[in-house]
Order: sequence, then structure tokens, then C-alpha cells
Amino acid sequence: MTEKPPGHSRFLWRVAPPAVRAAGKLFFSLETEFETPPPSPPFVMASNHYSHFDSPVVGAPLGIPIRFLALEDLFGVNRLLDWLVSGFGAIPTPRGRVPVKAVRTALAALDRGEVVGVFPESTRVSHWGTLSPKRGAAWLAVRAGVPLLPAAVIGTGHAFGLENRLRRYPIRVVYGKPIHPEDRTVDDLLREWTEWIGKQIARYPGSEVSGDRRAFFVGL
Repeated sequence: MTEKPPGHSRFLWRVAPPAVRAAGKLFFSLETEFETPPPSPPFVMASNHYSHFDSPVVGAPLGIPIRFLALEDLFGVNRLLDWLVSGFGAIPTPRGRVPVKAVRTALAALDRGEVVGVFPESTRVSHWGTLSPKRGAAWLAVRAGVPLLPAAVIGTGHAFGLENRLRRYPIRVVYGKPIHPEDRTVDDLLREWTEWIGKQIARYPGSEVSGDRRAFFVGL
């Protein structure tokens, strides 16, 4: 048996995406760009990671449930957060251990036709390139035989970055062409994803915060 989202998940996924899109437009001038139409589920979506805002802002524009891999630290903090995180179908992932159960749950979700979201940097960073991305998202795509959808989030480091200070700053999300696993290795997918993310961020000079490169947790 693998874990599925609880009953209130459908309610949250019905009301949350339009609310996030509306709030994003109002407070952060949220804009989205699609290089091509996104693939039909199942697929793996992989994004760079600056902020706690990243999951909702990269998930809401697609308008479909996405099961993000989330560190176990988020669970058990308080009941409301647990209700929200579990309701959105987050897959608990251990810090510093091989995530065997999380991998099984993600593969089972993809097998059921769902979408799994991954942040290959594994933690929030101040600047793209602070940490080398891990192979998990690419491995899942190859193992499940599903596309890898790259998503670049721009500006969330200013809007709500590592210091958790809220600021009004324009946010943009760019979705790339799906990277299909046929005739590609895990390293091929990871390299294509990494190169594409870097090119998107380079399109917006000044979109990252000033100062030294930092990561929220460097021991992952």
C-alpha cells in the first residue's frame, strides 16, 4: 500500500490554485510563460528553489494536483500546517537519509497518472548554482518513463526568501518544453534541466538577492 492524499485534498486543489493566481497577480504581479503546452499527466515537474512561495506559484498555474516531495521537517509542526501539507498530497522526504519510502510513493503516484513535483536543489537557496542539483527528479522521470517538465521561478527570493521577510516584488514562472526520457540517461535529463534553468534565470538580471550565496540547509 502507498499513501494517497486524504479526502480534503480535492477541496484544497479546487480552491487553492485560483486563489494563489489571484493573490499572486494582485501582490506580486505574477506572470507565467509556457514555451509549449504542458504535457498531460503523469509527469515530473522540477523547479529551482528560493522560497516557501515556490510550491504554490509553480503549481497553481498548471491548475492540476501536484504531489511535491517535502522534507519531513514540515510535518508535525502544528495541526493546521499538517492539514494543509497532507491535503496537498506532499510526500514526506527524510533529511540526510536514503528516501526509500518517498521514492516508492512518488513512483506509485506517477503509475496512477499523477504529477510529482521536485526541487532538485533539495533546499532553498539565495542564488541559483549555490548547490549542485540532485538526480532525483531526473531519476523518477526515467524510472517511470514520464516527461520531466522544467519550471523556472524568478523573483521569489526577493518576495519571501531565506530570511522569511515579505516584500512586494514581481514574480515570474516559466515552463519549458517537456524533456522526454526516451534515449536519454538520468544524467542527460539532469544536464538539460540544469542548463535550461540557468538560461531562464540569466534572462532576468537582478532577479536574485544581493549578497553572498547561501543555502537554508547545506547538509543535504
